[in-house]
Amino acid sequence: MKNEKTPEWHAEMCHPENKYSVDMVKDEIFTLEGIRAGMPYGGSSGTWGRSGKMWTEQHGTPIGADITYYAGYENVFYRLKIDFPVELMKDLVKRNYAYREVKNKTIEECKYEGDPGLQYITGDIDEAYNSYDRISSLIFGFAPKGMVVVWVNYGLTVIEVGRYQAKAVTDPKELESAKKRYLDIWRFSPARFDELAKEFSVPDASCDQWDMFRLRYNWKPVITSENPNFRLFTINTEYYNGEKNQMMRPWLLENKMRNRALPNVFQFFWETGIGEKFEGRIFFNQNEIFSRFKGLSGDNEIQLKIAKDNRSLEVLLNNQKLEVDSIRIYPNSKREFNDSYK
Repeated sequence: MKNEKTPEWHAEMCHPENKYSVDMVKDEIFTLEGIRAGMPYGGSSGTWGRSGKMWTEQHGTPIGADITYYAGYENVFYRLKIDFPVELMKDLVKRNYAYREVKNKTIEECKYEGDPGLQYITGDIDEAYNSYDRISSLIFGFAPKGMVVVWVNYGLTVIEVGRYQAKAVTDPKELESAKKRYLDIWRFSPARFDELAKEFSVPDASCDQWDMFRLRYNWKPVITSENPNFRLFTINTEYYNGEKNQMMRPWLLENKMRNRALPNVFQFFWETGIGEKFEGRIFFNQNEIFSRFKGLSGDNEIQLKIAKDNRSLEVLLNNQKLEVDSIRIYPNSKREFNDSYK
């Protein structure tokens, strides 16, 4: 049975910007089952919250890590020795998040291993689910000054596990060992090591921005239209803190207020009749949205009001105009939904 199988996932290493890349020196990811797991070989890549590449599959329920890495732009070796919340990790590896509808069936936001509803559109239980994504990777994000964020990735859903603090390696023997191992891995001479440290130095490196990205507020997206035939089907959200999620019917229609990070991008799909299918995208302005939310409490709404002719929309925060970087509307979407106009 699939729910008896050991969790399988990839480890990823990412950074906020290329100038903040780090290199792995020693690594171990601890699992509940006692199976050794580890990080990818080499350095970090991608953007905040996603590396853009995978490594060999790892197995087990991750419950902690002990890793040493080198931040060349600071010329500092860091050690991160952490424990994850065990009960949370046991829960996360069993979750399966919806990524597309099932024809003529009601899909749920999340299902667990062993739920027979996971199998209702695939005949082979050893195949990947056709409507839900299980855990695909454990992502480590390395920001300046030893800041490390860990996420669990399900594809269109990414959930933060926590923010952790690595410590600079200062013990002379541990530091000597880490540097020797690093030089052996990369085949650098001590002189070349010193040259690269100067070449890639970022003296003003700070983690403040990525800590700010983790701020959470109670808010929800509210998308409406002047067109009486408006039907909204999906909202995909990418957040500044590296998380992602997708809202689909029927839970999209409930649209509960949640404690969330602030959005970077909205992608959403709607229809107003047969042949009137649209995709919209909103690219938020970082300075604007963080300054507008600063100090807000209680429940808040980011409102998108679509014109009757579907050619334009406005973005508001609590009924006050919110400036964004870009608004895009694409007609003739090819997406089909259970509740599409027939």
